[in-house]
Amino acid sequence: MQQGNIIKPKIYQTRQFKESVTKIIVTIILLAGAWVAIMPLLWMFFTSVKSMEEIMSYPPTFFPKKFIWRNYIDAWNSAPFTRYTLNTLFLTTIGVISHVIVNSFIAYGFAKIGFRMKSKLFTLVLSTMMIPGFVTLIPTYILFAKLGWVGTYLPLIVPGFFGSAYEIFLLRQFFMSLPDEYVEAAKIDGANHFYIWAKLMVPLIKPALLTVGIMTFNGAWNDFLGPLLYVNNEMMYTLQIGLQNFRGTVQTQWHYLMAASVLVLLPVIIIFFVFQKYFIEGMNIQVGVKG
Repeated sequence: MQQGNIIKPKIYQTRQFKESVTKIIVTIILLAGAWVAIMPLLWMFFTSVKSMEEIMSYPPTFFPKKFIWRNYIDAWNSAPFTRYTLNTLFLTTIGVISHVIVNSFIAYGFAKIGFRMKSKLFTLVLSTMMIPGFVTLIPTYILFAKLGWVGTYLPLIVPGFFGSAYEIFLLRQFFMSLPDEYVEAAKIDGANHFYIWAKLMVPLIKPALLTVGIMTFNGAWNDFLGPLLYVNNEMMYTLQIGLQNFRGTVQTQWHYLMAASVLVLLPVIIIFFVFQKYFIEGMNIQVGVKG
């Protein structure tokens, strides 16, 4: 056998070269996607520190010629944003608590308690996800109006205590990943289902509960339509409604609107990054119980 007859593959035919090219292409695609996602945020931030003259100038600029940090103070003082923040915190806190407790309790029932027509009832719950929210908007408003709840926070609070189909489904999958032997052993020791849910099951699905909490916080904090429909007292406005103060019939104060929007957005970004690890783990319904 002659060693000189062995044909060496060209460098672009090697596996290492193909893997390197694949990594570079994937990296470029991810960077492009990240830029598309973050560019509106950068635009909002840079606009928030520009003067109104620079914002309206042509051609438009991306980076501000001069950073005007006072826009944040002026925007905050131009309306009772402290009051709006307290109102939003109140609604968000109740929303998170109600969603986490109620949905986890309902999900535990569907996962660990046997009763007649459980599968059909669970299918009925899931089918509600197929109904667009705008379809039920008018009937729901009429119902709350007849109850005399319009002008109060009740339409924004009470529905949270009746469960959410998606969150019930998410939590049920986590409960089902837990061995039934845990429940049976606890029942032999004399525990009832409420005790098993509160003391045994809930601590085992913390990532899923944090995920539900983060999603609920994001939804309640950014809710615009609900407060717009049901709240008619300025002192009961939320932050999302308060942002409309900068939109005039003649001209919108874009620098103040963007500054206030950055401040409103900050808590959502902070909470996401603080609980990012648990949020990603909570979205993985295949995690189950280790050990």
